[in-house]
Amino acid sequence: MEVNQYLEMFIEESKEHLQACSEHLLELEKNPEDLTIVGEIFRSAHTLKGMSATMGFEDLADLTHKMENVLDAIRNEKIRVTAEILDVVFESVDHLEEMVYNIADGGDGKRDVQSTVERLKRIEAGEPTIAATIAFEPETNEKGQESATTSDELKLTYDDFEKTVMLQSSEQEYNAYEISISLREDCLLKAARVFMVFEILEKNGDVIKSYPTVEKLEEEQFDNDFYVAYISKESPEDLQKMLMKVSEVDRVLVSEISQDVFTPSTAVQVNADSVETAVAVNETTPAITQAQASQKATPNGNSNSKSNGHTSSKTIRVNIDRLDILMNLFEELAIDRGRLLTIAGDVNHGELNETVERMSRTMGDLQNIVLTMRMVPVETVFNRFPKMVRQISRDLNKKITLDIIGAETELDRTVIDEIGDPLVHLIRNSVDHGIESPEVRRAKGKPEEGTVQLRAYHSGNYVFIDIEDDGAGINRDRVLAKAISKGIVTQEQSLTMTDKQINELILASGFSTAEVISDISGRGVGLDVVKTTIESLGGSISIDSTQDVGSVFSIQLPLTLSIISVMLVEIEKEIYAIPLSSIIETSIIRNSDILNAHNQKVIDFRGKVVPLVFLEEIFEVPREESNDDGFHSVVIVRKGDKLAGLVVDSFIGQQEIVLKSLGNYLTNIFAISGATILGNGKVALIVDCNALMK
Repeated sequence: MEVNQYLEMFIEESKEHLQACSEHLLELEKNPEDLTIVGEIFRSAHTLKGMSATMGFEDLADLTHKMENVLDAIRNEKIRVTAEILDVVFESVDHLEEMVYNIADGGDGKRDVQSTVERLKRIEAGEPTIAATIAFEPETNEKGQESATTSDELKLTYDDFEKTVMLQSSEQEYNAYEISISLREDCLLKAARVFMVFEILEKNGDVIKSYPTVEKLEEEQFDNDFYVAYISKESPEDLQKMLMKVSEVDRVLVSEISQDVFTPSTAVQVNADSVETAVAVNETTPAITQAQASQKATPNGNSNSKSNGHTSSKTIRVNIDRLDILMNLFEELAIDRGRLLTIAGDVNHGELNETVERMSRTMGDLQNIVLTMRMVPVETVFNRFPKMVRQISRDLNKKITLDIIGAETELDRTVIDEIGDPLVHLIRNSVDHGIESPEVRRAKGKPEEGTVQLRAYHSGNYVFIDIEDDGAGINRDRVLAKAISKGIVTQEQSLTMTDKQINELILASGFSTAEVISDISGRGVGLDVVKTTIESLGGSISIDSTQDVGSVFSIQLPLTLSIISVMLVEIEKEIYAIPLSSIIETSIIRNSDILNAHNQKVIDFRGKVVPLVFLEEIFEVPREESNDDGFHSVVIVRKGDKLAGLVVDSFIGQQEIVLKSLGNYLTNIFAISGATILGNGKVALIVDCNALMK
């Protein structure tokens, strides 16, 4: 089989199954007696094992198999769930994730996990085994095969109907057997081996019943042993030899059932003629009812009623590259739409205007659909945090609960790809620096268990993500002292700073109040990297904190980075685009309104002193002649609590534009975040307002 074509699907589905394992393990830790959760984990692990074996990743399949054995023992109540066992299973899932990511990066998925495998084996074998109907070891001969046993050693029980069928089959010279089949411990595809066993049995006789049931055998809900009640004209030795030829079958025990065992305890009327006819027609035809045959005899046989109950899937997997191509094509359409609108305005033809207007509405609908297709729930990022918080809280000997609210909130895939690391940093910061130890919390009159809440919600064209904790909060005096010692602020500046401004000093480059550098929350790097990343996405971060009560880190992000609304402005003959998300309002001011303060031109804007930024100076726009008519056009923009007035020549108007990067040759251009192509074919540069207000 050519596996490369399925590799991408394997990687995606493996990630989904491992995420499901992690989520259910966290649930199991809270409810260790709930075996239904264990069943869910087992099913995910079992599917992953089968996929890995099929794709040829033996190390991945082997580790999953060992973990599956432990889960199966828990599910069958041979092992009780303990914190130590969960730690080993969590560790196994971590290794599996690293293997899958290694495969995704082009590796072979191999990893030294021998110590984890040994611990899993000890867990599986170290607990006393609870006696079960299928937990026994028959004696084997030198060849690994078993001799027949007497009826006293039979493991199955039979109802009166089954006894009658076997009795009347014996009258037709059929022999009744009870067959015990044991698969090898390292068998990876148990259901496939069961199917092969049943296929052989059906060719040579008739299966009366099996234990476990066919449904459980199909789902591999058994250890390595299963049992079959069987009627055939074959000898026990021949049956044994045929079944031992099935790959990964370890032992076969064929026990003949004597007639005194299947003599019914009560009279059950079965039409002997019908049994005789059924046997006479074909020796391989089951001597039981057709309905029972369909339910019991064939493990992979599904009834029509069951198959008809399934509804067709309404989702398909689409390669993300195709969505990117679709988005690029739509962006080209959006540029052409702008061009058509400009031409229609110049020509001013009735039918052309009507057609362009209708096309513009259709394009708007198409734009909404394309953007929606790119939207991904933040759950894909949030899912990794519960396990992370669990591990960190154990490392720090803290008791912490992570509450996730609004995981279904959607963001553009581009934003999702970038937001993961900043959130990891912020959550680690809350767990490490925010939440106190149980002893300190008790002394403060707080519950021993701290809470970190991760919230996501929509507001307008933005998504807000809040990380809130009920920990120690930010120590105002300590932050100020550190900022002054680092030269971030002066002593005089600190006297006029608000609490919010002081809190946000921890976002400054190189700022850290950590007395002990650890691997938990950044090794003293601080949160400036988080701030830079969020601002590069067109977002912002703010902090609200009360000492000994807690802190809230609030992140504001745009829904999409592909198509944005801007205000087009003109400087001399050059056109620039200013994102509407940064604009508060536009204004026309007189020369007399401009004041000077600390060698900076400023204006009084609604009682606030706002510095002016002349874009012609920033971008060095050449002027052919002076254009001083006594008035200035100003765009008031905001970054957090900071305001600035961008001075331009004139306002052109609002427009939705397609954001394009400047490419690899024009990197690190100050105050320019990208470019767009306008309807008239000209290129407009997009102003990075955040860079102008540092």
